[in-house]
Amino acid sequence: MANPTRWATETGPGHSQWYIDRFRKLAADGADLAGEARLVDATVPPGSRILDAGCGTGRVGAALAARGHRVVGVDADPALVEAARADHPGPRWLVGDLAELDLAAAGEPEPFDAAVVAGNVMAFVAPGTEQAVLSRIAAHLRPDGVVLVGFGTDRGYRIEDFDADAVAARLRPEHRFATWDLRPWRDDADFAVSVLRKPAR
Repeated sequence: MANPTRWATETGPGHSQWYIDRFRKLAADGADLAGEARLVDATVPPGSRILDAGCGTGRVGAALAARGHRVVGVDADPALVEAARADHPGPRWLVGDLAELDLAAAGEPEPFDAAVVAGNVMAFVAPGTEQAVLSRIAAHLRPDGVVLVGFGTDRGYRIEDFDADAVAARLRPEHRFATWDLRPWRDDADFAVSVLRKPAR
């Protein structure tokens, strides 16, 4: 990994385990953890191949797999990937830097129909790698593939910079919402869910 992620540099010792424990408790309490997955599922055909980029503990990818999709998840934090493997067998969970993503080298050469980038991943990648992350994700999509990205707009990554990075990564913006359940976008919203598409040609 060329540059440490903000997840590694801006959180304290024990943060990863706290995050794992938090989502295990939410799941045990019956919390709805599949909102992002429902939106992704609505945008793709049944049985699609989906990249969970920045998969964390695997909750989004697991929900998509439960809906019949073929999921590969990637995260830079080995502790989160280990939790995903333990809690959600079925999808393939891999440790990797999204800015250097090369899934063919990991035995996953088939392109993806869609990618989901949830959980503020874009705000936690290494500073200055945001465009590279989007470019590497786009490189793993089939033509006309879709990317759904959600992050807090108050976390240091401006929505204007995201839009510029997406265009530089050759991803075409299609829709923007203020939440994963499709509340209307406003310029003063503190969260953005963007739907991007890789051109068919």
